[in-house]
Amino acid sequence: MKPRPLAAGLSLSALALASCGAPTPSAAPDTLVIAGYGGSYEEAFKQSVIPAFEKSCSCAVTYIAGSSTDTVAKLKAQQAAPQIDVALIDDGVQNQAVEAGLLAPLDPAAVTNLGKVIDLARLPGDVGVGFSLNATGIAYNTDYYAANGLPAPKRLADLEDARLKGKLVMPSITQTYGLGALLIAAKVGGGSEREIDPGFEGVKKIAANAVTFDTTADVSNYFLQGQAVASIWGNSRVQTLAGKGFPIAFVYPEEGALPLIATVNVVTGAPHSGLAQKFVNALLEPSAQQAMAASNFNGPVVEGVELDPALAEKVVGQDRAVKLRKLDWATINENRSAWTDRWNKEVER
Repeated sequence: MKPRPLAAGLSLSALALASCGAPTPSAAPDTLVIAGYGGSYEEAFKQSVIPAFEKSCSCAVTYIAGSSTDTVAKLKAQQAAPQIDVALIDDGVQNQAVEAGLLAPLDPAAVTNLGKVIDLARLPGDVGVGFSLNATGIAYNTDYYAANGLPAPKRLADLEDARLKGKLVMPSITQTYGLGALLIAAKVGGGSEREIDPGFEGVKKIAANAVTFDTTADVSNYFLQGQAVASIWGNSRVQTLAGKGFPIAFVYPEEGALPLIATVNVVTGAPHSGLAQKFVNALLEPSAQQAMAASNFNGPVVEGVELDPALAEKVVGQDRAVKLRKLDWATINENRSAWTDRWNKEVER
């Protein structure tokens, strides 16, 4: 899918120059290798981030697209002789990569924008940093709900409505949105990452309406083809579909949406670690934050970033970020395999 065009006049040249200093054409160009998200993320990076960085730093950039788990698998395979400099990965998988020693601390002398990053996006020991913010909540077809007299959902429990039988796409626990549903349900029932039983009780009630369990994290086609009218999904994906004229809306549930944080990391033993640190800093410049919000509906993580009011309404802004809770990824990752086995037995039977 194509990313949204950048706002008129939006340029990252200034930020890249500020991050890298003046270009030195006489020097032999280094090649920075970035492994990160594919699809619209990759397109946005290639259009609005990488060219200016290459020009200002007199370097070349190679972008390797893949999921977060794919990227971490590559880092593990190359651990003895790293070939990747920068890794863009989801916060949950990032925690696993940190535990495996695959990621290096950021250098505050090089990443000078680190102090402007909101608390939610700061990571333990500054091993990596969040560079864009999203949320897991409820997605629903506004036309279908209106035509069938269904009130707009406000809480996760609203997806238990019998009128949604066979009209709900339930995300699998194998991807982030399914895990998010489990954690939201756990909180509603008085539990947490450390007390997950109420979460399973909650998701089983919702799953009774499921037409299918999605493992791809992209349920667009289910909505477009009318197979689904509701799901637990991410805000940026909902806004992307709404931007194409589809009648869909995102709801921050009353019990609290969960953060989805995309992180940027310098790989341990990266061949071009200095250049990698500069690239991290470039992503935290206000212009880069604005570009990513405009292209992919990802909320800024740097304080004071100004967005067009219409765009600000569609992203997870910092007014909403303060209401999101940090997740205990160490506990989640420690238990996720057992939770997956239990989910397969109790939820996706």
